[in-house]
Amino acid sequence: MSGIGNTWLLVAIAGAAGTLFRYGLGDWLARATGGTFPWETLAINTFGSLAIGVLAGLVDRGALLPPPIRMALMAGFLGGFTTFSTFALETMRLAEGAEWSAAAAYIALTNVAGLAAAWVGIKAAGA
Repeated sequence: MSGIGNTWLLVAIAGAAGTLFRYGLGDWLARATGGTFPWETLAINTFGSLAIGVLAGLVDRGALLPPPIRMALMAGFLGGFTTFSTFALETMRLAEGAEWSAAAAYIALTNVAGLAAAWVGIKAAGA
């Protein structure tokens, strides 16, 4: 299998692991907190953002994470665990580049578009 094929396979396996980890941790946290507030989602998104920040920081400092492993961890595991981690990293990269208006626009657009899309989806489903 070629290098790209191996990377795709690693990302897929890591994505499945991240998804299963999110499901298990989310279920446990929901039961532990009583399920009256989405603490599990807040915790998972916060942890995922911390994890992608640590990985990006290590790579930025020259850590030798081969690209397939980096992609498996960041796009695969953390992508399956939470896409909020990618959003957080992309926003931080804009802010680090002093692209403040772009970072603010990205935050606003992501939230407004996401909420609007969820509302449209609910209405389209007839709810």
